[in-house]
Amino acid sequence: MKDFAKVRTTELVAGFRQSAPYVNAHRGKTFVVMLGGEAIAQPGFRSIINDIALLNSLGIKMVLVYGARPQINQALQQAGLDASYHKRVRITDDDTFQLIKQVAGALQLDITARLSMSLSNTPMQGAQINVVSGNFVIAQPLGVDEGIDYCHSGRVRRIDVQGIRRQLDSNGMVLMGPIAASVTGESFNLTAEEIATQVAIKLKADKMIGFSADGGILAEDGQIIPELLPKDAEQIMQRLEQEDCCCAASLAFLHAAISACRAGVPRCHLISHTADGALLQELFSRDGIGTQMVNESAEKLRPATIADIGGILDLIRPLEQQGLLVRRSREQLEMEIDHFVLIEREGLVIGCAALYPFADELVGEFACVAVHPDYRDADRGSVLLKYVIQRAKQQRYHTLFALTTRSIHWFLEHGFELATVDDLPAQKKQLYNYQRKSKILALALSSALSSSL
Repeated sequence: MKDFAKVRTTELVAGFRQSAPYVNAHRGKTFVVMLGGEAIAQPGFRSIINDIALLNSLGIKMVLVYGARPQINQALQQAGLDASYHKRVRITDDDTFQLIKQVAGALQLDITARLSMSLSNTPMQGAQINVVSGNFVIAQPLGVDEGIDYCHSGRVRRIDVQGIRRQLDSNGMVLMGPIAASVTGESFNLTAEEIATQVAIKLKADKMIGFSADGGILAEDGQIIPELLPKDAEQIMQRLEQEDCCCAASLAFLHAAISACRAGVPRCHLISHTADGALLQELFSRDGIGTQMVNESAEKLRPATIADIGGILDLIRPLEQQGLLVRRSREQLEMEIDHFVLIEREGLVIGCAALYPFADELVGEFACVAVHPDYRDADRGSVLLKYVIQRAKQQRYHTLFALTTRSIHWFLEHGFELATVDDLPAQKKQLYNYQRKSKILALALSSALSSSL
């Protein structure tokens, strides 16, 4: 029993430590969350609300935009009214609009009530969230298209950015529904996806988050795609539209996320509305759990700076303790930081390597190669080697050498050949540790094909 308790304690501590960088990174940021009607209808919606409240308590500024598509369709069916569409947009006649306003109003009150909950022994205890709703969105009618009158269906005309920011800066949570007023005093039915997208763009939000039953965008093999660029998302969207599959939430998210990313929203996330804690797993773990769309890859390969010393030390210390790397002090790293290159993901250093110059002999050393254990499957070592080779060639070096005790085959697979101490540059030869007995490998840069890595 004690061993089991110890394991749970260890997991808890490890989880807190792993999430700490993300807590710091997200504090003060603005997130726009799309709560589709499908997510609201799920039994686990209470847990989603609890997690949203937790994000608010961590200092994240939250705008919630809720939809009501399945609830509206159910109400129309019960009333004996047909749901009519033109180009995938609902035609909102007078009778339909009366029902939509009832459904949307009821959901607004229900969500507000859930966010106001503060029972003891629940995640909401002491939350005291100030939920604010209002006329932050000004709408306009869609009008007539190809002879079809959309009636009370509308689109976003203007967003009251300053009004929303005032509420967020006062630690309020802004809640928006699919009904918005116009400058003429009329009301219109909008899509939650359009409202969320426009709010995220105008607020310059840091993230836009949506939910679906699939838990993300699925590849053809049924696996969740962890990361997408807008151009790749467009191809997937075309495939989904042609297949006419039952993934309305995913399709709507793709439309919204492509627009948001291209307008400057850094990241858009699609996660599961059925998996408990999906929102927290996506935001506070290294790899997340759903699909994120970004304008550029979440991983960046770049030269290291003095600010990266701590991240590099965290990465290489375990390997030094195992005897796989020669120990380097912080002071040594500070002096040698210009030689380092790293792979950064979500602000964390997950890989590094160094190119030590021996310029007099036109030779470089590929050293201090380290990749975080969670990211070794994607062969990021090859990415680092390719970059170092390019840098060495720019310096007109003719040879790249490396010393290793365990990774001989990896170097051989990448074109290196076994060498001897006599093949080392004179300065390195004097420093060679005969007790360590590292194997020496060399790569002729004239024959190194970067494209093969």
